[in-house]
Amino acid sequence: MCRPEKSRAVADYEGSGRDAEEGEMGLKFPPVPEKPRGLPKVQRSRMKVWIVRATTTVLLWTCMVQLTAMGEMWWPMVLNGWPPCFNPPPVSAVAAEAEVVAMSPTPKIVLPPKRIYKNNGYLMVSCNGGLNQMRAAICDMVAIARYLNVTLIVPELDKTSFWADPSEFKDIFDVDHFITSLRDEVRILKELPPRLKRRAEIGMVYSMPPISWSNISYYMNQILPLIQKYKIVHLNKTDARLANNGLPVEIQRLRCRVNFSALRFTSVIEELGRRVIRMLRQNGPFLVIHLRYEMDMLAFSGCTHGCTDDEAEELTRMRYAYPWWKEKVIDSELKRKDGQCPLTPEETALILRALDVDPNVRIYIAAGEIYGGERRMASLSSSFPNLERKETLLEHSELMLFQNHSSQMAALDYLVSLESDIFVPTYDGNMAKVVEGHRRYLGFRKTFLLDRKPLVELIDQYDNGSLNWDEFSSSVKAAHANRMGNPVPRLVIPDRPKEEDYFYANPNECLPPSDQPWSTT
Repeated sequence: MCRPEKSRAVADYEGSGRDAEEGEMGLKFPPVPEKPRGLPKVQRSRMKVWIVRATTTVLLWTCMVQLTAMGEMWWPMVLNGWPPCFNPPPVSAVAAEAEVVAMSPTPKIVLPPKRIYKNNGYLMVSCNGGLNQMRAAICDMVAIARYLNVTLIVPELDKTSFWADPSEFKDIFDVDHFITSLRDEVRILKELPPRLKRRAEIGMVYSMPPISWSNISYYMNQILPLIQKYKIVHLNKTDARLANNGLPVEIQRLRCRVNFSALRFTSVIEELGRRVIRMLRQNGPFLVIHLRYEMDMLAFSGCTHGCTDDEAEELTRMRYAYPWWKEKVIDSELKRKDGQCPLTPEETALILRALDVDPNVRIYIAAGEIYGGERRMASLSSSFPNLERKETLLEHSELMLFQNHSSQMAALDYLVSLESDIFVPTYDGNMAKVVEGHRRYLGFRKTFLLDRKPLVELIDQYDNGSLNWDEFSSSVKAAHANRMGNPVPRLVIPDRPKEEDYFYANPNECLPPSDQPWSTT
């Protein structure tokens, strides 16, 4: 009986190492050289077991991942016929919507491409002043660093001013967003590279204050050679160090981009701001008064109208106590008549009434502690009873986060002021100007730009009986017909930058087009 022959492969597997004496059809073949033996049988068996276990583990893990991903689909169907005690509690519509939002994939953030350039050195800056003075300075420093092709180190904030706020940049602004959003313009680092950092720590840094209101050519011709020579230059003053006008439009637009996009507050401040805005909007539109009537403002300006003799003396002592407040002898009444004093709470109430502001409107007071307290706020509270402050809207525990951090408090006021239906600054300080410009950028939102010099004269005439109420109200409205935040050209006064319009209050180069023609002032 014929036997089927084995294939060569099977023969090799079963009989490897044996001499193949006989081949097919009885032919003789020369002996096949012996192949080196593989792993011993015991090791091969162990390897097979290990491969089986590994494969099984991978399969089980894959199944678990798949079941977890599909859990949302089959869980309700599995439990549908079970007793009620096993069913999950019903979800409200709001909670369900929140769950859907939470489950939605986070949109991928597309970062701008890095700008590649030869680095000329490193620029360190120490900002001075309050939050909004520092905000404008940061915008200037980014523009300067970009133009000089240097690397900017995240700016240091002022901790030695009147407010003594210990906040770092990262405590107020989203530092990662600041760096990445500007990467197509300028390289920004959180700190110096290690080798240069050691040099800076032992004081091997060229430090200087740049000249105020300088053109970009000053930085190119005076500052850049110093950076190239010393590798690190530290600018220890940053307030108003870049001109309002006469700059390339690219520089102006970069200043705007930093201000309106790159300088985003931290998520904690942003969320608290949104919460305050939601509360204020519950009953309709709301108005914000930037009532700049805190003790430091009055001491600095020397404005004591409406204060008692003791209060005026206290403010004078404070002014002399701070050496960086240069002006010491001040005629308060003369300064007020010249329109250089902040409006008092009483004057503010009178002006709002004259402008026919609804007495029932909700008003948020964006300010610190008002000097004179409830006594000075009585007239405003009587005319507009729906006054709100941070302290009346937020829990004490929430405000504790900002305790002794005036810049973070100011950031909260900035957000609320930005989103208000009407913004009314009573003094043209840094916050008033920067918020005004930001509101213009957002579509010329209504801002009452109070002209204090004629207002003070009208108020005095009304108080002494020279004007009746209707005459006073009509005069106030006529004086502000074109001062509501509408489009106007920026006033330029060559060689007198302090007297011309501030760039950040009216950044014409960056503003959206308007259907209305620009009016002139």
